[in-house]
Amino acid sequence: MDILKQIIRDIPDFPRKGVLFKDITTLLSDGKSFHRMIDLIAHRYLGQHIEQIVVVEARGFILGSALAYKLGTGVTLVRKPGKLPFKTRSKTYELEYGSDTLEIHEDAFQPGDRVVIADDLLATGGTVSAVVDLVEELGAEIIECTFLAEIKELGGRKRLPAEKVFSLLQF
Repeated sequence: MDILKQIIRDIPDFPRKGVLFKDITTLLSDGKSFHRMIDLIAHRYLGQHIEQIVVVEARGFILGSALAYKLGTGVTLVRKPGKLPFKTRSKTYELEYGSDTLEIHEDAFQPGDRVVIADDLLATGGTVSAVVDLVEELGAEIIECTFLAEIKELGGRKRLPAEKVFSLLQF
């Protein structure tokens, strides 16, 4: 795990002063590391009969699509408003600097579908908490919320379902 952590680059003062941004593009561009990351995460879900990987715009698309491919599941997109072509359900949530809204197709799941929510980074948990609400409203069963990395001091885990959070790397 330390090797994967070392590949992720720190960008100070991005996107604003005082923020230390974890740039995962360095890990994604390293084929061996990317493959290892997906294998490590996918191993958790082998044999669990997952029907969908729910992916969060935008970097979650990368992690979740590779994970779905590895597990032989489908991918459900969660996007910003106006990006999905069919009937959607939306959720507005608070950010550190305002609010945002996410949408999912109303017919994304069958009742009881077993899903994993995948995103690149768990920070404050606001975005994924909104995704959890959307998935539960549509009747799917959340097996776990999975992340490449987690910034523990920001406490995002507390906003998600207890015992249903996994992060491969912690900072």
